[in-house]
Amino acid sequence: MPIEVDVAIVGGGPGGYIAAVKAAQAGRSVIIVERDKLGGTCLHRGCIPSKSLLRSAEVYATIGEAISYGITLPEGTVSVDWKAVLDRKNSIVEQLHKGLQSLMKQHKIDVINGSGRIIGPSIFSPRSGAIAVELADGQSEMIVPKNVIIATGSRPRRLDGLVYDSEHIVTSDEALDWSTRPSSILIIGGGVIGVEWASMLCDFGTEVTIVETADRILPTEDKDTSSEIAKALQKRGVKIIVNASLQADGCRLTDSGVQASVSVKDEVVILNAEKMLVSIGRQGNVENLGLENTDIKAEKGFVKVNPNTLQTGEAHIYAIGDCIGGIQLAHAAMHEASVAVEHLTGTKPSRAADRDIPRCIYSRPEAASIGWTEADAKTQGFAVKTAKLPLRILGKALVYGEVEGFAKVVADSKTGDLLGVHLVGAHATELIAEASLAKLLDAIPWEIGRTIHPHPTLSEAMQEVMLALDGGAGHG
Repeated sequence: MPIEVDVAIVGGGPGGYIAAVKAAQAGRSVIIVERDKLGGTCLHRGCIPSKSLLRSAEVYATIGEAISYGITLPEGTVSVDWKAVLDRKNSIVEQLHKGLQSLMKQHKIDVINGSGRIIGPSIFSPRSGAIAVELADGQSEMIVPKNVIIATGSRPRRLDGLVYDSEHIVTSDEALDWSTRPSSILIIGGGVIGVEWASMLCDFGTEVTIVETADRILPTEDKDTSSEIAKALQKRGVKIIVNASLQADGCRLTDSGVQASVSVKDEVVILNAEKMLVSIGRQGNVENLGLENTDIKAEKGFVKVNPNTLQTGEAHIYAIGDCIGGIQLAHAAMHEASVAVEHLTGTKPSRAADRDIPRCIYSRPEAASIGWTEADAKTQGFAVKTAKLPLRILGKALVYGEVEGFAKVVADSKTGDLLGVHLVGAHATELIAEASLAKLLDAIPWEIGRTIHPHPTLSEAMQEVMLALDGGAGHG
């Protein structure tokens, strides 16, 4: 017998499980079809495991600088136990995975382990949207929902012509399970993932080289952010090669690891490393979903949706998260989950623009941003004014021992509206939440500057930089 349900969700990552909880809270019966593990890429191959590794690297780097805090350690007593680092990462993932399973039980949400495929009109339903599920044990199941939410996520994009061996030439998925830390690494791609891996491995003592096709790393971020992060990485020994591209047919395995041919302008440079990590973006998981059985369209490898309601070409079928492209972040998928469920339950949702979703980089130092970059704001025709405040003037930054970085605000000089905030420094990924709230409430910089911030804190950077727009910063 087919399973009849109000809402069927294909994919159990952050977008999928949040949509399930929201729908259940609205009184709908819900089922999730997940082919792997509940939690998706974020929990098992992305956000959580990578941040666990980054935290271990940060602690190791801080211990290495203990003398600057007045702490002396016996020489040779500090080392990295890579197995223990991985065990900690795996333990955190498992704890959160169990928590998600309990959350589903709490809300009476059924989870089916299998691969779901949408079918067209049939004996099960007069309209497309029934889901044929191939179960993990080889059996099959049919689900007939009133609404479907596609939340199948994404996977690392691979370079055509490059042979991946899951050990020496890898994506971030495979790198998370390396049994040993590489002595040297070549990272292809200087975006967020590439920069985070470069920062983490560099702190662990790996010799790191980044190859980026654009003229700077983090090319979609504000130029000041890109410059500050590049400077911090290079100070710690990371080599950054920009305006460069990997020649896929020029890569080969050697006795010592990987040899790669890289085109830099008109020159071919040969680079050698123990391992190579390819981080050139992500692509949506839209294959084998049965989209051809529906009026749902895919463009450039992502599901096409109404940007306001997240409906696909079939009004009762929605799509959210990485599989629709745009800003591919877990919290973006969670926001889109709420929008989709609000719409299918009959309320009028309000979806945030991609630029108004916080973007975080968990390198050392961290970086975070929201809204327009200075360059993009000018391109959009705004009359731009900016202010930038170095963190080194803050007492808490000096006490904390992390003085790298800045706070920058981009505003419209005609209206006073807040256009963008860009942070680099310790805990930047936490501090950006204030700017996110400001965007939601349509606060102007003056209002943020007049908000009383505790002293001494790093959050004072937000207050001071907002006041600095009109020459009113207390720190000069």
